Amino acid sequence: MDVNFDELRRWIGRSQTQEDTVTPVPTAALAATLDRDDPLPSDGDELPPLWHWIYFLPLARHSELGPDGHPRRGGFLPPVPLPRRMWAGGRFEFFHPLRVGEKIRRSSCIADVSLKEGRSGTLVFVRVRHEVSNDAGVALAEEQDIVYREAPRPGEPAPAPKAAPEDALWRREVVPDPVLLFRYSALTFNGHRIHYDHPYTTQVEGYPGLVVHGPLTATLLVDLLRRNLPGVRIERFSFRAVRPLFAPLPFTLCGKPEADGKTVSLWTRDAEGWVTMEARALIAR
Repeated sequence: MDVNFDELRRWIGRSQTQEDTVTPVPTAALAATLDRDDPLPSDGDELPPLWHWIYFLPLARHSELGPDGHPRRGGFLPPVPLPRRMWAGGRFEFFHPLRVGEKIRRSSCIADVSLKEGRSGTLVFVRVRHEVSNDAGVALAEEQDIVYREAPRPGEPAPAPKAAPEDALWRREVVPDPVLLFRYSALTFNGHRIHYDHPYTTQVEGYPGLVVHGPLTATLLVDLLRRNLPGVRIERFSFRAVRPLFAPLPFTLCGKPEADGKTVSLWTRDAEGWVTMEARALIAR
């Protein structure tokens, strides 16, 4: 497929600002979705890392959605003419917590658009930078890596998998049934059909089953850290999607503190033993 790369690079520098309020019901709903036994949130409670994703929701009208369920391309994000879109990774720096009841603001900018020719064809990477602020200033900075790729070709070989490490100190098995994926899609107002529409996912985008959200997997990895190191403060977090996870096959959240006492390595292991996401957190002691 032809990609007008010069046109796409015109989106670099495009920005937008959104405002929201950290209301308690979405926070309580995400806690239930993650199977946490948290008390009901009250004004002033800290919002856990990555839970800001349930705010600043994409409120495109139904008539403005594309065939994949996402808002039609060419608004804030560049109009990449490739059919498959995935969240490939992200990096975060946390300065101070967001709290329930606060008014918050997110400033976003297209930081870069790059083109790569891979074994599976043309890939376009879009890097988006966000800063989320409250009355105390910038609370967190985030970079998102979004990848667009061509539809799979008949007989195209899958990338070679990577065996997951076996030295996890923490483990938790997750069964990503359609209800879990539906609830997270609803919480984030994510209309991408690969997470709930099985015929579309398998027949149009060519996946073997419903795709587990990358942000959900990253949130579950942070949740694994919080369950094993309650009360710890995360200063930085990064993740990279390596291989998709598909419902309803179980996967395992894995983690271990490193010898320096500040770094935590996290990863997910699919039912076949392959690593599907790699992450790293820097914690304050």
